[in-house]
Amino acid sequence: MKHLPRTASLGVALALFTALTPALADRTATVGGTSFVNKGLVGVGRIPASQKDKFGETFGSGSGMAIDTTGWTHSAEGYKGSLWLLPDRGYNVVGTTDYRPRLNTIGIEFAPTAPGAAPAAVQEQSGVKATLADTMLLTDDKGADATGLDPLNGVRAASGDTPILPEANGKLALDNEAIVRLPDGSMFISDEYGPNIYRFSAEGRLLSATQPPAALVPMRHGAPNFASDNPGPGAAEPDPKDPDTGRQNNQGLEGMAMTPDGKFLIAVLQSAPRQDGGDSGATRQNTRALVYDASDLAHLKLAHEYVVPLPVFKDAKGKTKVAAQSEIVALSDQTFLMLTRDSGNGQGLKGDTSLLRQINIVDLSAATDIARGAFDAADKPVAPKGVLDPSVTPAKLTPFIDLNDKGELGRFGLHNGAPNDRNNLSEKWEAMSVVSVLDPKLPDDYFLFVANDNDFLTQDGFQVGAPYKAEDGADVDTMFTVYQVTLPGLAKK
Repeated sequence: MKHLPRTASLGVALALFTALTPALADRTATVGGTSFVNKGLVGVGRIPASQKDKFGETFGSGSGMAIDTTGWTHSAEGYKGSLWLLPDRGYNVVGTTDYRPRLNTIGIEFAPTAPGAAPAAVQEQSGVKATLADTMLLTDDKGADATGLDPLNGVRAASGDTPILPEANGKLALDNEAIVRLPDGSMFISDEYGPNIYRFSAEGRLLSATQPPAALVPMRHGAPNFASDNPGPGAAEPDPKDPDTGRQNNQGLEGMAMTPDGKFLIAVLQSAPRQDGGDSGATRQNTRALVYDASDLAHLKLAHEYVVPLPVFKDAKGKTKVAAQSEIVALSDQTFLMLTRDSGNGQGLKGDTSLLRQINIVDLSAATDIARGAFDAADKPVAPKGVLDPSVTPAKLTPFIDLNDKGELGRFGLHNGAPNDRNNLSEKWEAMSVVSVLDPKLPDDYFLFVANDNDFLTQDGFQVGAPYKAEDGADVDTMFTVYQVTLPGLAKK
């Protein structure tokens, strides 16, 4: 962190402290007797929309993120380290393509601005210097290419411990959304199609797969069907367009995180399953958090399951809308941060003003555990037409960080809404990870990195052997915003 010069007077220091104290107090969220503090935005950085990866294809931005906490260092010049950034299934504005799933390694140099202080210049957005260091392909268990293509009617047969898997053109079909990197270099990756949890080796080869309860598996005509209604070139739409039960199209396991003690893996569906109101943007509120026992990495076991209510808001026309869940960070097996957002607004889109981009603290401690019960079957909705069964107590949400905060964005030359230029936040903020500030005086303080998924929107695109230009002149950078937060007890768990 930057500090006042040694020559600064005590009066100036006290004045700064006094000015900051009310703001910090207003940003304190208390959950279960523990106070969590949002100290505000302390850094911003970009990777240009035109960036190409190691394979010469347009860089895929951040659907999921994991910081390498073991290599994170602090010196007089600032912080250095690296993180893994997971793109999703490729540029797919007019349908999915045969984009090979991959993982990018990003080098990070970070010079934070002190909480509440103004950057050196209002337009300062270089506090986070992010540099592409490497790109690794993700393959199936035989080392063959996977694909981002919509699996349509493709189902790979179960084999040994591996359940049925989504398949397109004979390839494992992945729509990657979240990543957890393990100490041995292997990783868990969640996807939308299954919605499954995959474990890959450090080299990117599939090791195992975990299928969720039957209530989340998409079904059409009584059989599993992993299509998401985003057919590739020349392919027909699925019949019916939407699943009868299970996860809604493009609403799979969007968020996933390991608890700090490494004992549990938590995965959260983006919104409610079809039978629980997920067939409507106004009733999809009751999503689910799956808590897996991770003592055996090759065989995750469902330990707990809870209903998590998503934030509800009114759009510009007064219609009820439900935010989508985009990513989580586990604080314990009972609490996690959850990023939620609206859709259709931001840089690169016709809508310019977001109505909700928010990080909440989710408390599971008093929620009903529905794991392995009747609600895990597709024919027993926990929230028919969006109305939660009275026998079930949902998790509790407490607002923590408003990503649309005008004052915080303005300090770094950013905004929410018109003008719809490169400094207007883009639509999809989908990646989060935390790392220590490495200050012994602030043992509970962390940097919370949040990144967008730019959907590969650029005017200088190249993917799957062909150049492209995004519609309406869209050129959306990958962006990192960094908050300093106090998360008591995280390091002790």
